[in-house]
Amino acid sequence: MQSANTLRLVLGDQLNPSHSWFHTVDPSALYVLMEVRQETDYVRHHAQKVIAIFAAMRSFAEEIASKGHRVHYIAISDKHNVHSIQGNVARLVEDCQASGFEYQEPDEYRLDAQLSDPSWSLAASRRMVTSEHFYTSRHEVAALFVGRKQWLMESFYRAMRTKHGVLLDPRGKPEGGAWNFDHDNRKPWSGDPPVPPDVRTQRDHSALWAEIVAAGVQTFGRPHASDFCWPLNRAESLAQLEVFVSTTLPFFGDFQDAMSSYSWRLFHSLLSFSLNTKMLHPREVVQRVEQAWREGTVSLASAEGFIRQVLGWREYVRGVYWARMPGYEKNNFFEHMAPLPEWFWTGKTSMRCVAQAVGQSLDYAYAHHIQRLMIIGNFSLLAGLDPEAVHQWYLGVYIDAFEWVELPNTLGMSQFADGGMLATKPYVSSAAYIDRMSDACKGCRYDKKQKVGPDACPFNALYWDFFARNAGKLGKNARVSLVYRQLEKMDPDVLAQLRVQARTLQASLETI
Repeated sequence: MQSANTLRLVLGDQLNPSHSWFHTVDPSALYVLMEVRQETDYVRHHAQKVIAIFAAMRSFAEEIASKGHRVHYIAISDKHNVHSIQGNVARLVEDCQASGFEYQEPDEYRLDAQLSDPSWSLAASRRMVTSEHFYTSRHEVAALFVGRKQWLMESFYRAMRTKHGVLLDPRGKPEGGAWNFDHDNRKPWSGDPPVPPDVRTQRDHSALWAEIVAAGVQTFGRPHASDFCWPLNRAESLAQLEVFVSTTLPFFGDFQDAMSSYSWRLFHSLLSFSLNTKMLHPREVVQRVEQAWREGTVSLASAEGFIRQVLGWREYVRGVYWARMPGYEKNNFFEHMAPLPEWFWTGKTSMRCVAQAVGQSLDYAYAHHIQRLMIIGNFSLLAGLDPEAVHQWYLGVYIDAFEWVELPNTLGMSQFADGGMLATKPYVSSAAYIDRMSDACKGCRYDKKQKVGPDACPFNALYWDFFARNAGKLGKNARVSLVYRQLEKMDPDVLAQLRVQARTLQASLETI
């Protein structure tokens, strides 16, 4: 075993070769990366997520080693692997006779608590350093909203644009005279323009997948091990950024909310995994997109819409996460308790929109934000599924899902389980919205126009029942006041039929 003065831990979502740790070679430091069951088993993960993180970690270890840094890598199959971060670190500190242990600030609360636990007896001093990744510090968002009842993302987004000089004119005002062009980002897609080809590099990770299976790791979803194509290092991630900006970003703004059975990705960047594992820095992504607009190759609406997701929403939900943890995952405003139907793991449901969104998630470990929010999340909320169970499924199924970003998005935005701390209203809809933004209703076993009866689209009755049964909790919410005015005008017999239909649906979720 190599001796070292300092042991430096690199977690699987800290794969940034530009971190200041790597600016110079320190012969007294030993960098440690580890594949542990602690991280594969805290929820059941998609097969592609496990493959991607392990493969990216291995690539990162090779990259920094090639630059002269000393690296100790603990593979999932290593016979000395005790499969806990604390256990492996303690053993290595002793074996290396290290006097210091350093780690970058974890982005998940459970890891932060574990690595800073004062009861952890470690024969070395401990020091945490910044990950040098985000625009904001952990608690900057909370500081911005001190004394405010509601934390509006739009307020935070404008503050970030101003602070960092993004899409501002020489007077410091927003380019185009508006901060937000969301009204231009809601067009359905009918096939034109064509979706650019997927040019990501395919590689065979069958050997790694066999190693994962042999170690006993339980996963779900299709592994695609022999034709794996997610970016796994910084060079590939930068290449994907350039492909997105040159071929796809021009159409992103118009169609970012669209869904189609003909394309699982449409005009989305596929950069979230690279960002969330820190192979890309959000600042360089934002700057590249702004540059494309200033060069005239993309519209302001497209550039602003994408920048809002990275500089605005991504940083905002991280701030919400650190302000609300621990315990945020236990929020259950509507007291929903129904378990997830089995088709969350098979995709076998007769609702075509849900089957497509869940099936795509199982096939690719990916779905874009509207599929996550307005199809899977929408149905989960209307049907009364347990929000913590929904959260755990989202955390496991998506390749880009790490708790700091996934939990507020799922529990707060999608399931409104925090009672409106994050979202200003529940994001639910009937079949009309789904039909407007996708082609899923065509050929569906259910009729989008029917509200009751065996052929009625389940979203319709569940939608009205959701608001009727939650009138005491939502009736004073100004953003859904129109819904309650419609309920007041509805024939009582019609509403009663809708509610009976909803009860029938909720009792038969497995076969819906």
